[in-house]
Amino acid sequence: MTTAGTTTETSADPRSASGVDANAVLALIAVAQFMVVLDATIVNVALPTIKVDVGFSEQSLSWVLNAYTLIFGGFLLLGGRAADRLGRRRLFMAGIAVFSGASLICGLSQSEGMLLVARGLQGLGGAMVSPAALSIILTTFAQGPERNRALAVWGAIAGAGGAIGLLLGGVIVDLLSWRWVFFVNVPIGAVVLALAPRVVPESRSESVSKGGYDIEGAIAATLGTITLVFTLIKADSWGWTSGRTLAGFAIAAVLIVTFLRIERRHDDPLVPLRIFSNRSLAAADATMLLVAAALFGVFFFCTLYLQQVLGYSALKTGVAYLPLSLTLIGASALASRLVDRFTPKPVLTVGLLVATAGFLLLTRVTGHGDYASHVLPAMIVIGTGLGLSFVPITIAATNGVASGDSGLASGLLNTTQQVGGSLGLAILSTVSTSRTTSAVDGGSALPVALTHGFKGAFLVAAMLCAVGVVLAITLLPGRPRKAEDEETATLALSFARCPGAPYCGYLARLVAAGRRVRGAMARS
Repeated sequence: MTTAGTTTETSADPRSASGVDANAVLALIAVAQFMVVLDATIVNVALPTIKVDVGFSEQSLSWVLNAYTLIFGGFLLLGGRAADRLGRRRLFMAGIAVFSGASLICGLSQSEGMLLVARGLQGLGGAMVSPAALSIILTTFAQGPERNRALAVWGAIAGAGGAIGLLLGGVIVDLLSWRWVFFVNVPIGAVVLALAPRVVPESRSESVSKGGYDIEGAIAATLGTITLVFTLIKADSWGWTSGRTLAGFAIAAVLIVTFLRIERRHDDPLVPLRIFSNRSLAAADATMLLVAAALFGVFFFCTLYLQQVLGYSALKTGVAYLPLSLTLIGASALASRLVDRFTPKPVLTVGLLVATAGFLLLTRVTGHGDYASHVLPAMIVIGTGLGLSFVPITIAATNGVASGDSGLASGLLNTTQQVGGSLGLAILSTVSTSRTTSAVDGGSALPVALTHGFKGAFLVAAMLCAVGVVLAITLLPGRPRKAEDEETATLALSFARCPGAPYCGYLARLVAAGRRVRGAMARS
């Protein structure tokens, strides 16, 4: 089974049939997952320090995140296909080597260009590791209780990596330097590479190994998205009607149209467009694009506000995010029960409305405000809203999906999260920079000007979330979750790594545990 879109029986080497310690495989894969997810969060609290030390402008700082997420999202589905064809262990190890090597380069970077290129390489490594790692779990554990337990552990590791990352990032930046948030990946990667050949059996899919690669589609989609994000970020300084801005949007449009044409004609497309005939999947993915766009901005701009305006240290910033993390996890547990009772649509609609209110609360921040009265209430409301949103949106994205397309639906949702986060951050950064510059030119003090810019970003995030509400109400069918869709939903939840909040992968554990409890109650 693969996260890239094909579900097949696998052909493994002799060790996969006997003599394999499944728990050792799970432990090693979980360590690798922990490293990748940890990195996705740990960088957030280091951003202000990176900005000062390397010399990033306020406008270009977002590329520290976007360089990773765009490459990760652009090559994620291709990575899953390559793992099935070339061998899952082989691609897993190659991805770990690329990710760890890129982390070393990130830590040694002395310029914007060097750091951004290394972050892109990290994204490529992550796009190789994540689908290969999940496929290894799916081929190591038989479908049923064993696999559910493995996915629960996998999801719990994702949750721990994301939540710990915020705190650990603060500790590392305060005690060592921002460079160590990248250096920490190197020894972990070395250990994984040393143990993988001894622990993980090789496997590949016979049917996929006979297929082709849609490299052209992956490149066209990634370049088109990068061009669009770059143009959105630069449009304010270039001028929205300038020749460079218009040319950038035109090139992005051509590349995206080219991607769609490639997918229509390719014998083995990266994203078979037929899957969007599933109305529930199409509406859920479109809604996730907007939710991820709003969420990414919260982590980015809240971090800058806490450190640049309120004067928080990196460690204190990590602690400040704990209420949001805990609230999100608690609300997700509630959502998994509500969905079975009320169907995904009403739960998602309520969740997005609550999240929209939370984003609006963040617009109350001031240049001389405080965390308890201006930030904490908003974080609790946003955590509640997003927690109520992620479970139903993932279930809706997998409702009615054929078993052969379960991996594709899962990978597509994750790709949508990454691309949505990058596009949203580009839009929000442009709005924030424009408002900050205008306030500085008007004579405002820097903390006040920065806050003015951040408030504009929070307002746009609220608007994006509100549009998500409209999409959910108008496009999402009120279809209940079917029993046969639960396995696909669990897979998608365990694979979820929403930008800025990868600990949402913890939802897999909640779903698996909830299903076991309901099954036990039914049998009794």
